[in-house]
Amino acid sequence: MHQLASRLRRLPPSCGPVRLIGVDGHAGSGKSTFAGRLAEALGDAPVLHLDDIASHDEPFSWTGRLLTQVITPLRTGATARYAPYDWHARRFGPPRPLPAAPVVLVEGVGAGRRALRPHLAHLLWMELPREEAWARGRSRDGEEQRDFWDGWVRAEERHFAEDPSRPYADTVVRQVNEGYEMLPGPVGTR
Repeated sequence: MHQLASRLRRLPPSCGPVRLIGVDGHAGSGKSTFAGRLAEALGDAPVLHLDDIASHDEPFSWTGRLLTQVITPLRTGATARYAPYDWHARRFGPPRPLPAAPVVLVEGVGAGRRALRPHLAHLLWMELPREEAWARGRSRDGEEQRDFWDGWVRAEERHFAEDPSRPYADTVVRQVNEGYEMLPGPVGTR
């Protein structure tokens, strides 16, 4: 993990002074856990969870909100302010700051989408078959979220059919018994 962190720190900035790193993959593939460990290896780099940008009504129609609230301020070196979504209350909360740090991680399904790729310094894809990832996600979220997951799976399938991320990944990440294995992504093998 420290080797990857070192490599990411050396990349040229991609969003103003920020090296914006996307961590994408299917829901339940381990993106949040991986991003947390990578952020720690990067000296507590800020992490934006796309679950805070998405909502029940807009599981994937959040690009405009992300560009306005996060990307535009970061491009100028300013602290971004985004309103995180409360999945239980079903509404957006008070704004939360996201500093224009040297490296900022954006993790979540769609972090490598077409509209964000021009702003990314590097895209990581969490490699786990979608059925296995979804089973892990359903198990994690419990029976209370069963109906949500039924709708989510259909929405995620549509999203990746229309706007796939994996073909543009610089690095493919596989969870192994002792940590993670980093492999060149499709972009890294061209």
